[in-house]
Amino acid sequence: MAREFPGQTPFQALILDFAGVLTLDVLGVHRTWCSAQGLAPEAWRHTLNENEEGRQLYAQLEVGLIDQVEWNLRTGSLLGVTDSENLMGQAWGEVRASEDMIRLAKSARAAGLQTALLSNSFGLAPFNPYLELGIWDLFDVHVISEIEGIAKPDPAIYQLALDRLGLPGQACLFVDDHERNLPPAAALGITTVLGDGSSATAARVADLLGLGITAA
Repeated sequence: MAREFPGQTPFQALILDFAGVLTLDVLGVHRTWCSAQGLAPEAWRHTLNENEEGRQLYAQLEVGLIDQVEWNLRTGSLLGVTDSENLMGQAWGEVRASEDMIRLAKSARAAGLQTALLSNSFGLAPFNPYLELGIWDLFDVHVISEIEGIAKPDPAIYQLALDRLGLPGQACLFVDDHERNLPPAAALGITTVLGDGSSATAARVADLLGLGITAA
């Protein structure tokens, strides 16, 4: 049954992205790691986002065309690191979860809303970021691009999340830190929020959901 809030949309589910929404200071951690390896601070971002081969490898990883083991080896070569074993785990090892967003997800669930994780994957083994940061069990539904073979912003992955929730888009609120990932969700009737792991985002979403909580 929909939860009715005066003057608000009767949301029944909260859908959250992972990196940049449930995590804190990812770019800062990557810069620190790069510097510790003797690389330029922006080497990780440059290799994954601006290097043509690096972009293709990451896109293949997202949809399961290559696994994390292969990605580690090939991307490590592009970066020029001597130890590429568990490369993803190395670079992500100091990333921390957002306690504000975790509190939000728990509060939404306690209030009777369904929760869904909708994430473009960066591999599940040997480094599983969802388990490492302890957020997997916060969600009733998991839609991970590597497993599904499709990634945001493909409209099909949003529809898959709705199908698994058993809800229309109008009953759902979705938070992502990349603006390009929001229009396909909005086209399905999903209310979208461009946010991050900050207390301000958590408080705004809590208000939209009518939870009556604020981030600590």
